[in-house]
Amino acid sequence: MFSKKIIDWYSENGRSLPWRVTSDAYKIWLSEIILQQTRIEQGTSYYLRFVETFPTVCDLAAASEQEVLKLWQGLGYYSRARNLHAAAQYIATELDGRFPDTYEGILKLKGVGRYTAAAIASFAYRLPYPVIDGNVYRLVARLYGISTPIGTDAAYKEFEQLLQHLIDRRRPDLFNQAMMDFGSIYCKPVPVNCETCIFRQECVARREDRVALLPVKAAATAVKERWFYYYHLEWRSDGQTLTLLHQRTGSDIWRGLYEFPLLEADHPLSDEELQQQNNTFFSSLHVTPATKAEVAFSLDHKLTHRTIHATFIHAILPEDSTPNIRNDKPYTAEGLKKLPISRLIDRYLSSMCKKSPAPFGKK
Repeated sequence: MFSKKIIDWYSENGRSLPWRVTSDAYKIWLSEIILQQTRIEQGTSYYLRFVETFPTVCDLAAASEQEVLKLWQGLGYYSRARNLHAAAQYIATELDGRFPDTYEGILKLKGVGRYTAAAIASFAYRLPYPVIDGNVYRLVARLYGISTPIGTDAAYKEFEQLLQHLIDRRRPDLFNQAMMDFGSIYCKPVPVNCETCIFRQECVARREDRVALLPVKAAATAVKERWFYYYHLEWRSDGQTLTLLHQRTGSDIWRGLYEFPLLEADHPLSDEELQQQNNTFFSSLHVTPATKAEVAFSLDHKLTHRTIHATFIHAILPEDSTPNIRNDKPYTAEGLKKLPISRLIDRYLSSMCKKSPAPFGKK
């Protein structure tokens, strides 16, 4: 029987993870949201910090969004953190702090899709809903020779229907964990050691020499390029070094995070174009840099469907400057440490800290 075979394998080879030793739906939900598009090695430390800081869903609900975003800092895809916070507040206020205990109820939570709802339902409540992630897609596609492109609704329905027949209805939690671990640990994209696989006799892909061809992936979405020019401004006032920051608004992925003043271009700027932009920018602030504005750092930041080419321009303003800061706000170094910032800004600040104690912005 397939389910017994893979659960037996899991009992000997499964990964030991902190969220697998609890049936607390809140903690399992935390782990699933944190691990979306995040490696287990990185996500584990964030999970442990969240559980320690917010032991219950009501503790998370009572926190400010800024506190949640700060704790999330470095994980990326910040909409996950905002949805997590909103869902916690919904549970605390609308459900009297009780985490939903049905698949349908879990699916209603903001930021929860079919995969996450199935994971929580099976791991916390042992409800027989198959969990379908990339590892499961790969394993099932190879075992049964399925060529339907994954990442489509048609594929999800086809794989879900098949897995409903395979799942151990008494132990759906162990079955789902076994499927994910076998796909991750054994039935990898490459290399694949089919000759020692426990399913080598049943595997259609092995028999038909199609292991390297499965699963079939849907056409990738075109990657959009964007060019960001950040201005890191510093000046002394009342004995303190100040930095100009603003909080992003709107509905983009970095909403609620803090960053330097930003100007975006639709193409990479030439030296002449950048100089012209600098002149316009500093003129709008009604200040002149005390030292030449210089490119301090450049990096490429890759997201799922876009690549951001970021250039950081550092400038020191005259002491006791009063820049026309509009919607921005000056912060001290200590104040900056308390604010949630994007991974992109964090990478820049980390790179500058590693530089020699030469004047800031000098290469």
